[in-house]
Amino acid sequence: MRGARVVLAVAALLSAGSLTACGGGDDGGGATLNLWVFNEPSGSFKAAVDSCSKASNGRYTIKYNTLSNDADQQRQALVRRLAAKDDSIDLAGLDVVWTAEFAEAGWIKPWPAAAAAQVKRGTLPGPLATATYKGQLWAAPANTNTQLLWYRKDKVKNPAKTWDGLITQASKMKTRIVTMGAQYEGTTVWFNSLNAAAGGTIVENEKVTLGQPGAVAARIMKRLATSPAGDPGISAQKEDQVRLAFESGTADFEVNYPFIYPSAKESAPDVFKNIAWAPYPCVKPGGPNKAPIGGINWGVGGYTKHPAEAFAAAACMRNAANQKKAAIDGGLPPTLNALYDDPSLTKVYPFGKLIRDQVATGAVRPVTPAYADVSLAIYKSTSPASTIQLDGFVPDLRAKLNDALESKGLF
Repeated sequence: MRGARVVLAVAALLSAGSLTACGGGDDGGGATLNLWVFNEPSGSFKAAVDSCSKASNGRYTIKYNTLSNDADQQRQALVRRLAAKDDSIDLAGLDVVWTAEFAEAGWIKPWPAAAAAQVKRGTLPGPLATATYKGQLWAAPANTNTQLLWYRKDKVKNPAKTWDGLITQASKMKTRIVTMGAQYEGTTVWFNSLNAAAGGTIVENEKVTLGQPGAVAARIMKRLATSPAGDPGISAQKEDQVRLAFESGTADFEVNYPFIYPSAKESAPDVFKNIAWAPYPCVKPGGPNKAPIGGINWGVGGYTKHPAEAFAAAACMRNAANQKKAAIDGGLPPTLNALYDDPSLTKVYPFGKLIRDQVATGAVRPVTPAYADVSLAIYKSTSPASTIQLDGFVPDLRAKLNDALESKGLF
């Protein structure tokens, strides 16, 4: 079919290193495609929408509809509409942990074989795993993400490499380590990475596998929250609050995503000139490093009336040119391996290869259709981190996770 051929041709060009936007045929009848995704503040998503609409030569026009910037609220809005079989959701920006749930429920369409093969070509394995469920590709990785340790090089010469070491170091310096600890997905991300670095898993094959590493993770979280290095507002902090704390100078250490780099350049130039970065902290001396894997994947709505056009548009929006712009303008790391060797990108994205390395070995969150409830159980048990009850923590969370799996993740 012509739609598949368009996607195939476009992706072939991109894999050869071309920055050409995707083309399109005229068989779609000028479809209007509704894209639903958060309001990306740098404008890179809007730029991709505009460039792909123009490059389709009238085949489709993408309408950019914004969702909340809160991931939990984004999911709730999409779930309500897709559960009602809303055919006006042609494309959606999906958090990497939604793939199994949305696929199992039929809320997104699987990618046709030819188009899927082209998406896979040149895409980093970590992001690709987040878009795959039961061996089938269900979304196109648009950007990936991971957290780094950011610090003030004018105040810190050699940051410690472990969480415990950092807490001790920051406490002695009478400064703070800021990271996300509110009751939301970001705290699940933190716990999952600590648990993985300690050698554990949480859920596998729809069975709870949480063990003693979970107690290690909980101890570190509580230690930071109750130490002099912990921010008093950690239980209310999400990514942006953490960014602001670092930019304001109240903390010399920050564990957060790369969007903070272009933000500081624009909003806090005095801080920006002293920003340095290091790998995500380890749990044990010598590693392993199990940094978070995040990002957004483009999914095609399960009830769209324009599937061929939607697949072509999704392929275009995650092409090399659009991923490069998102990385430079929005601090959103690419999913295409070749971009990390692009000199024009590395010049303004000097920590890119560290991101690529971390994504390759990072901590993928549990793959389950019940993920939303699994995450809820985790962050309700670990935030506020200062109140975590370490005695009996693992059995208590295991019981909550078992309850979460029984819900099937559909509320």
